[in-house]
Amino acid sequence: MPPDLAPLLFWLKKLVSAFLQPPLAPLLLIALGLVIASRRRRAGLALAWIGLATALFLVWPASVGWMLAGLEADPPLAATAARSADAIVIVGAGKRRFAPEFGGETVNRLALERLRYGARLARDTGLPVLVSGGAPTGELPEAELMKRTLETDFGVPVRWAETGSLDTRQNAEFSAPMLKAAGARRVLLVTHAAHMPRTRAEFEAQGIEVVAAPTAWLGRLDTSDQVLTALPSASSAYAGWYAVHEWLGLLAARLTR
Repeated sequence: MPPDLAPLLFWLKKLVSAFLQPPLAPLLLIALGLVIASRRRRAGLALAWIGLATALFLVWPASVGWMLAGLEADPPLAATAARSADAIVIVGAGKRRFAPEFGGETVNRLALERLRYGARLARDTGLPVLVSGGAPTGELPEAELMKRTLETDFGVPVRWAETGSLDTRQNAEFSAPMLKAAGARRVLLVTHAAHMPRTRAEFEAQGIEVVAAPTAWLGRLDTSDQVLTALPSASSAYAGWYAVHEWLGLLAARLTR
């Protein structure tokens, strides 16, 4: 792919996915139904009710947990499995562009969750670390921000920074040659538990043996208050969005493989 087309395709993919994910997708169904109802009342109202039901399904903790169950299948990393790896790979999750307290840009909270766990693994195992993430806007690559965070905030050195990737597939495509050149064929792969199936498949497709090191499970909600956790909340709405995002990503990966 020509380099100048990569950012364009990246943002086009983001735009399409926004229309297929909550909250926009169910809202569009409701709006379309209400518009149609002015001429075909029964069909329009039926579509609007489908949109409302979809919106509730995507925020209700029970249904969100069901969607996540098929994604968050990997158990926490066992200490014995960690010792068999050659390196640690932490894939990016985005950045916060307005962070004046950090001098301009920094990693977002999703990336920070991955980095925190990756830093612990690096201290426990002594394995070298690779961070992966590009810059679709042409500004500072995410991997550079990840490297800065690990080294400055967690005191963990980074050996490799893969700065060209724009998505999960490219994380694997561009990281694999760096790892293989250093003789690292088996890695601890750090990402969100729900993101692990898609990420692992991409790295294995590049000939890298993966030991899953998932973090930040979204389907295991706090059960300290059974009444409140059974009702929709900001947390369940976010988890529902993430689940849809990952299922769509798996579908897209299968269609383009």
